[in-house]
Amino acid sequence: MTETIYDAVVIGGGPAGATAATDLALAGHSVLLLERGGRIKPCGGAVPPRLLEDFDVPKSLLVARARSARMIAPSGRTVDMPVGEIGFVGMVDREDFDEWLRVRAVECGAERMTATFEKIERDDQPHPLVAFRRERGGPIEKIRTRCVIGADGARSAVAKQALPNASRVKCVFAYHEIIKSPANDSESFDADRCDVFYQGRLSPDFYAWVFPHGDTSSIGVGSANKGFSLRGAVANMRGDLGLDRCETVRREGAPIPLKPLKKWDNGRDVIVAGDAAGIVAPASGEGIYYAMVGGRFSAEAASEFLKTGEAKALTRARSRFMKEHGRVFWILGIMQYFWYSSDKRRERFVSMCDDKDVQQLTWQAYMNKKLVRSKPMAHVKIFFKDTAHLLGLRAETS
Repeated sequence: MTETIYDAVVIGGGPAGATAATDLALAGHSVLLLERGGRIKPCGGAVPPRLLEDFDVPKSLLVARARSARMIAPSGRTVDMPVGEIGFVGMVDREDFDEWLRVRAVECGAERMTATFEKIERDDQPHPLVAFRRERGGPIEKIRTRCVIGADGARSAVAKQALPNASRVKCVFAYHEIIKSPANDSESFDADRCDVFYQGRLSPDFYAWVFPHGDTSSIGVGSANKGFSLRGAVANMRGDLGLDRCETVRREGAPIPLKPLKKWDNGRDVIVAGDAAGIVAPASGEGIYYAMVGGRFSAEAASEFLKTGEAKALTRARSRFMKEHGRVFWILGIMQYFWYSSDKRRERFVSMCDDKDVQQLTWQAYMNKKLVRSKPMAHVKIFFKDTAHLLGLRAETS
């Protein structure tokens, strides 16, 4: 065991962990970023322009800029939602994007180690030990730290050990295939458009997607139904769209949590962030931006704890996140519960997306990452339209 005592050991090198390590290092703390390497999370890769601004991420990391989204109903009806002049949906490849974030953390002063986390141990010393293995079957090594930040993804080993009920968080399992993008656009594929399929045959409780990444594209699906074949759904979708002839670059799958944990810290010296904290947006599954926000808030809370020694400082990460984004998560959770429950409701949901007020406020909320209050009457109109669609009082249009 090394005699070094780190201020913080960050477990997990995704967007949340890398952001936390960067911010803590910039704040003058000694940080070890512990990540196992070799894993790429299945992800559509969508990021709002605000992420680039908030986290000083260069636009060169964008592999594409989607200018519209197409919603596809069970009947096959399509509704196009152009972004318009307010921005674009940035697309990143997680393999390159995550690595860039980890490299930046090191450049800012964090140390980096490739290893697999085992457990947190305690002895007669005031600070915990982080046990890990540098290679499969290798010896267990230990490092002492004043604070542990668990950013090790959904079903986090850190969260399961340190937080009550963390193992009970509900997840959607996501699977996607990265393919070589078609050379030419067609009706079924557009390099500037994100396609979202709300069809029970492709996902009984979530959605499927085709997201362009420039030279490659992500073709994926999510579902919490354990008996549903995600690979089969992707194969069907590729066949339907004529994408089965495209070369497959890689395949990835992982669970994605869709509800924030009720507690992010152990009241002592451990805090979680990103997927480990359950902060992936319901209904949309968007996680990169929220992971980085959660990583930043957890780093700020950990920094205050390290400076003051007051463990209650750790609670401020969750309270701050929920204050800023909790209402959006609540609304998206309700939306998923109602609209994704049957093809009849999915059909109505896509029909509702054809409304210009819905499109405008949806894109404004996505770009700004908050509910837009500048047009209160538009929100009122959407509420009544939403209710009418839900109750079947609004006639479907073809």
